[in-house]
This record gives sequence, C-alpha cells and structure tokens, in this order.
Amino acid sequence: MSFELACMLLVTAAALLYIFYLPGTLYLGPEKTRVSYLRERKEAVYENLRDLNFEYSAGKVPEIDYQQMKSSLQDEAAAILAEIARLEAKAAAAPTRRSKP
Repeated sequence: MSFELACMLLVTAAALLYIFYLPGTLYLGPEKTRVSYLRERKEAVYENLRDLNFEYSAGKVPEIDYQQMKSSLQDEAAAILAEIARLEAKAAAAPTRRSKP
C-alpha cells in the first residue's frame, strides 16, 4: 500500500509540475496595436461582404436581408477605414524622438 501511495503522489506531483511550470522566457508574439486590430477587423468585414455576395448570388439570402446586411457591413467597413486613417494621420503628425548620441 505504501508503494502505491508513493507512486500516486509522484504521478500527481509530476502532473502538477507539468501543468503549472513556466519557463524562464515566454514568447508572447508581436504587440497588438489598435491599427493592427482594425486592419484584421477590416479584412474580416471584407470577407463577410464577399461571403454575403456569394450567398445572395446563390439564392440563399432574400433581397431585403441582403440589402440590410450589406448596408450594415459597408457602414462598419467605412467606420473602420475612417478610424485607421485617423490613427495613421495622428501617428504621422506625431514628432519622432531621437536618441542622444
């Protein structure tokens, strides 16, 4: 009984160590900015528009629903493009910092 208990404790400890161990350095990926998020969102909206057009041309979406969804997606795309332009203009107008030699 003692040997089995020791084996269970060892397996439990190994499993907990495997689950909760964090290595010294973690790769978190590139930093997300608001502009990069908006560009991803823009691509998703454009893909949704393409899918909607395909579904409509295949006869799967009624005319009234198609017009409403298309208008909604186009409004969202316009808002995204406007915000991207505003953020890029703000970034271009911001003074650049120079490091001291």
